[in-house]
Amino acid sequence: MPRFVIHEHHATHLHYDLRLELDNVLKSWAVPKQPPKQKGIKRLAIAVDDHEVSYINFHGVIPDGYGAGIVKIWDKGVFDLKERTKNKIVFELKGKKLKGIYCLIKFRIKEKNAWLFFRK
Repeated sequence: MPRFVIHEHHATHLHYDLRLELDNVLKSWAVPKQPPKQKGIKRLAIAVDDHEVSYINFHGVIPDGYGAGIVKIWDKGVFDLKERTKNKIVFELKGKKLKGIYCLIKFRIKEKNAWLFFRK
């Protein structure tokens, strides 16, 4: 099964990085608030650059420059991909903190890489 990780990233502002192992990379989204554990809570998720799969276990300090700050693993596990289109990804997370079916849906606002991240 493909893996996922959510990094708690203490950079300029605390945020969370959702990373899904897809297409031999970690597809990544920056989530400004803690990922939702319950249904009915929607979070903004901004698509960011893909990361190498080896980054899935990274934790530590990123030195000065892009993304500088402390990175901790907030949750990790495996996931089952249920549906994937250009603008929608549905997957079942099997982590320590997040369990259940989640959805990422792309939407249009000023930020062209904006997605909604929520539990179904």
